[in-house]
Amino acid sequence: MIRNDIRNVAIIAHVDHGKTTLVDAMLRQSGHFRESQLQGSCILDSNDLERERGITILAKNIAIDYREVKINLIDTPGHADFGGEVERTIKMASGCLLLVDAYDGPMPQTRFVLRKAFEAGLHPIVVINKVDRPDGRPAKVLELVYDLFIDLGADDEQIDFPVLYASGKEGWASHSLEEKGTTIEPVFEMIVNRIPGPNVRPEDPLQMQVTSLEWSEYIGKIAVGRLEAGSVKVGEKVTVIKDGKSLNKTVEKIFLFDKLGKVEAESASAGDIAALTGIAEADIGDTIACAEKPEALGRIQVEEPTLTMLFTINHSPLAGKDGQFVTSRNLRERLYRELDCNVALRVEEGASKEEFLVSGRGLLHLGILIENMRREGYELSVGKPHVIVKEIDGKKYEPIESLNVDVPSDKVGPVMELVGGRRGELVEMDTVGERTQIDFTIPSRGLIGLRTRLLNATAGEAIVHHVVADFEPMRGEVPRRPNGVMISNISGRAVAFALDGLQERGTMFVKPGDDVYPGMIVAENCRDNDLVVNPCKEKKLTNMRAAGSDKNILLAPPRDMPLELALEYIEEDELVEVTPKVIRLRKKLLTEEDRRRAGRASKREAG
Repeated sequence: MIRNDIRNVAIIAHVDHGKTTLVDAMLRQSGHFRESQLQGSCILDSNDLERERGITILAKNIAIDYREVKINLIDTPGHADFGGEVERTIKMASGCLLLVDAYDGPMPQTRFVLRKAFEAGLHPIVVINKVDRPDGRPAKVLELVYDLFIDLGADDEQIDFPVLYASGKEGWASHSLEEKGTTIEPVFEMIVNRIPGPNVRPEDPLQMQVTSLEWSEYIGKIAVGRLEAGSVKVGEKVTVIKDGKSLNKTVEKIFLFDKLGKVEAESASAGDIAALTGIAEADIGDTIACAEKPEALGRIQVEEPTLTMLFTINHSPLAGKDGQFVTSRNLRERLYRELDCNVALRVEEGASKEEFLVSGRGLLHLGILIENMRREGYELSVGKPHVIVKEIDGKKYEPIESLNVDVPSDKVGPVMELVGGRRGELVEMDTVGERTQIDFTIPSRGLIGLRTRLLNATAGEAIVHHVVADFEPMRGEVPRRPNGVMISNISGRAVAFALDGLQERGTMFVKPGDDVYPGMIVAENCRDNDLVVNPCKEKKLTNMRAAGSDKNILLAPPRDMPLELALEYIEEDELVEVTPKVIRLRKKLLTEEDRRRAGRASKREAG
């Protein structure tokens, strides 16, 4: 049967297409909140990292009542690196709002998430957002959306989608492009009228698949999912089915989503999105079933990781000064705890007990994990990212990504040269006004470090988006970093006098007063070789003075190396040292003699 009192709706949008802003308008105009409850903007981006970066990282559930219908809104991330969040939460929905920018149109990550929605059989509503942009082209964007639906194999019902034109920033939506709306109510009406309620089996035994996990200091682990069949009550005996095994548990509390939070309930019925406690053993993908007639639902299918990195403890001379968790046991526990809620992540033991191979969807996916760990007080060292290569019929296949670059038309040349040099192939080029959108296919390994070079070549005006499209045969060698680095040979604090002499040979990464140690990378060399330097050398003092012997030291600001940029920058023999306060670059082997010995050994192996 169909439950007509509920609508479960996922919101799909590319990064920066206005999804969170539109949801803000829906919350403010729903009439269910006090002004004090909706402070600021990007209300659903509650995570500190989400607010800092302006992106959605974690999927979230909220509920809004509209004309006696409960609308469960499922906010999904717009970046393909967090596709695991999409794949596990989209199963709870019956329909989706596809939000598309009136200028950009469908982007690579829109294609990725929409494909997952079609695989789940969701009914789409297209919202062309930001129609108030002076450079908007909503009519053209609507054509591109139709093309995208056809490319993804949408059925007749899905391709007959309704369209709304909106401005999330101004808080209105309209059925017609010629007529500006006054409120966001058309979005609510479209959800209620065009998206069906959940198809449920209320008379069958209980079945609920865990699609999300939450944690409370007071009540422990909370399992979240949509009831596919039956009902559940507080105190009821249930069976958790995981990996073919069955565990008998008792439901201690039941919560239903209400507005921005949850309310405690005595029971939940088929079609409800519920949160259950007392089932600490439940993991994402497990089935919570009737104790008398347990029957499992199909496991959540998640696409495989494409990038792997080495995680190890921080064993630099400065280890333990900033962080609280510094041992391999701390690192192991934290990484395996992440697996409970991050279904797209993989963790394997490394060559030693201190090393772990961590695989994810992309550099941003792994970078967010590292950033969260350092904010929690962990210290660790991270190696160069590597793409995961498959072997099919004796041939090596690598992940190929769809790359979209939006640049001013006079900067197209440098973009073509850079992407072409990294085995990229041109697919399509479209000029709109003074800007040009260029679509490429490029190996994932060619993207590592490319964003920074594109920004430098286009004076910071390039807008870059990419998503994994497929696996194809290896495309050949990709250029490595053209420059060498300057490596400290001493422990101490960097001195302005020494840095003044070094800055003529390259670009500094440290400033006066920064701690350094032997093997730490303090600058980029202007040549292609590594250079061992002394950044702590002080000026010799004498009792003789002469006119012009003292000069004012003018140091250029050091290059800022945030985490993602540092991960893109390093080479095979280097690590990124991550602490709660500092990010440093270093060589794996700290002493110059060890590095020479390793270099001679690698030459003998190559010969």
